[in-house]
Amino acid sequence: MWAAVVPVLTLVGLLSLVILVVPSQKPGFEGTGHLPLLLAGAVAAIVARLHGYRWPTIERGIVRAIGLAMGAVLILCVIGILMGTWIAGGVVPALIHWGLDLLAPRYFLPTACAVCSAVSVVSGSSWSTAGTVGVALVGVGTALGVDPAMTAGAVVSGAYFGDKLSPMSDTTNLAPAMAGTDLFTHVRHMLWTTVPSWTIAMVVFTALSLGTDVDPAAGSVTAIQGAIASQFEPSALHLLPPVAVLLLVARRVPALPSLLLGAVLGGVLAWGLHGASLGDVLDAAMVGYKSSSGDAAVDELLTRGGLVGMGKTVLLILCAMTFGGAMESTGMLGVLAQGLLRGVRSAGSLVAATVLTACGINLIAADQYIAIVVPGRMYAAAYRERGLHPKNLSRALEDGGTLTSALVPWNTCGAFMAATLMVSTTAYLPFAVFNYVNPLVALVYAALGISIARLGQGAASDAVAE
Repeated sequence: MWAAVVPVLTLVGLLSLVILVVPSQKPGFEGTGHLPLLLAGAVAAIVARLHGYRWPTIERGIVRAIGLAMGAVLILCVIGILMGTWIAGGVVPALIHWGLDLLAPRYFLPTACAVCSAVSVVSGSSWSTAGTVGVALVGVGTALGVDPAMTAGAVVSGAYFGDKLSPMSDTTNLAPAMAGTDLFTHVRHMLWTTVPSWTIAMVVFTALSLGTDVDPAAGSVTAIQGAIASQFEPSALHLLPPVAVLLLVARRVPALPSLLLGAVLGGVLAWGLHGASLGDVLDAAMVGYKSSSGDAAVDELLTRGGLVGMGKTVLLILCAMTFGGAMESTGMLGVLAQGLLRGVRSAGSLVAATVLTACGINLIAADQYIAIVVPGRMYAAAYRERGLHPKNLSRALEDGGTLTSALVPWNTCGAFMAATLMVSTTAYLPFAVFNYVNPLVALVYAALGISIARLGQGAASDAVAE
C-alpha cells in the first residue's frame, strides 16, 4: 500500500509545484500537467521495478494504456479539423448569428444546458455535443456578454447528462458490462441520482443567469451579427453539416467517421459557398481559421480550430496515460482500491467507496474508462458477497467515474473540453454543476441507504450475470 501511494504523492507534489508555485514566482509561466505526469510515471516504474516487475512488462502496460486512449486522441484531432472547416464554411458563424436572436442573456445558461442535454441524449457522446453545439453556444454566450466559463460549465453539464444516460453512450454500456447487469436496468437505476442532480443544476443555472448583471455593450450584438452576415450570409445550407452529424450519430454510426464527414462537409461549404481556395480550406483544417472581418469581437470569436491547435492536449493525454498505464499494469491501482475496502462495513459504505475510488482513479490514471473498469473489476465480488444487486455498482461507477472525468485538467475528458471550448478546466469547474452535484447526491444516498437494491429485487431481467 505505501509503495503504491509513493507515485500518487509524487504526482500531487509535482502538480502543486508546477501549477501553483512556479507561476507565482515566474510571471507568464503556464503550468501544465505534462512533465509532472511523466515524472510521476517514471517514479511508478521505479517502484514497480523495485518490487520485481521487469521493464518490458511495465512498458507493455504503458503502451496498452496509450492504445486505449488512441480512440479519444483521434476524435480530438478530428474535432480540431471540424472546428476549422466549420468556421471557414460559415457553420459556426451562422449558429452564433441565429443564437443571438433566439437566446436571451437572462435565460441563456439553463437553455444552453438543456440544449446540450437533449443533443447528448440523442448522440450518446459528450465530446460530439461539446465539439459541435457547445462551440457555437460558447460563441453566442461571449457575444451576449456571458462569462465563457459559465457557458462552458453549462455545456459540460448538459453534455455529460446524455453521456451518462444515453443507451448509445460507450460509458453507459461499459459500466453495466463491468458490473454484471444489463443496459436498461442500469439506465433506470441511474435515474434515481441523475434526475435530481440535473434538476439542481438547472436551478443553479437559472439563478446564475438571473443574478448575473449581463449587459452587452449597446449595439455590440447587432454589430457582431452584421459582421457575420456580411462575411458569411447565413442560410439553411449552413445547417447541413451539423444535421448530417447528428443524424449519423443517432443512427449509431461511430463518432469518428461521423465527425470526419462533418469536417469534410464544412470544407465543401467553405469552397463551394464562400469561394475559399483548396489551400484556404486545408489551412483552416490544419492550423485553424484566422478571422479578418475588421470587427475585433468577431475575430476573437472565430479565430480558432485546426489540427495543430490540439497538439498540446494530445501530448497531455499521452503523458497521462503513461502514468496511468504504469500504475494499472503493475497492480498499484488495484492495491489502492483494495485498501479502501478495508474500511467498508455496510452497503452504503461500499457504494461510497466505489464512487470515491472512481473519482480518485480519474485523478490518478487520468482516463474515465480506467476509472470505470478498475473499480468494476475490484468491487464486483464484494457486491455479490453482500447480496447487493450489480446495478448498484454500475450506477456508482458512472456517478463517480463518468462525471468527474471532465473536472480533472489532465484527464482525457477535462483536457478535451478545455481545448474544444477554449476555456480552461479550472475556470469552468465551478460552473459544471451537474458533474460535481451528481457524485455528492450519490454519496448522500449511500449514507442514508436510499435506492440500494438487493439481489432478488426487480424483474428477472435484473438478475446478475454469471
